[in-house]
Amino acid sequence: MEPSNNEILDAPLHEVGFKISEISSQKITGHFSVTEKCCNPFKVLHGGVSALIAEALASMGAHVASEFQRVAGIHLSIHHLKSAHLGEFVYAEATPLNIGKSIHVWQVKLWKSDNFSKLGEDRILISSSRVTVKTNMAVPENVKDAALNLKKYARL
Repeated sequence: MEPSNNEILDAPLHEVGFKISEISSQKITGHFSVTEKCCNPFKVLHGGVSALIAEALASMGAHVASEFQRVAGIHLSIHHLKSAHLGEFVYAEATPLNIGKSIHVWQVKLWKSDNFSKLGEDRILISSSRVTVKTNMAVPENVKDAALNLKKYARL
């Protein structure tokens, strides 16, 4: 069985059911339903999953914006504002606040919505993050082709 685009691009995101919708140098978006796999024991979205999504989307965005250089998250600050419960639908969006030569800062917001087909006026902000990403790093020989999959799906 062929792996999905999401599984190819980011296996941990795929594991929690996250589906990437848009990839560009100015915005990364996606969504998922809160399932047992990403809940804490109280049937609420685990804060670590929100942090995972924030760092993954910011890193993808920085990777594309830096013309597919190697990147690494160096700081993550997240504010959990509201909870998302088992079965709720969550949208995520990452946008750059600053794109420098070797440091990028990305903002990542997660919203929940009762509308499963689109994010409308009923959206509720559940978390807001800032992710600082180091770019312009040397790529080790054993992972020279790491950018191929992201290049394939990114809209440049």
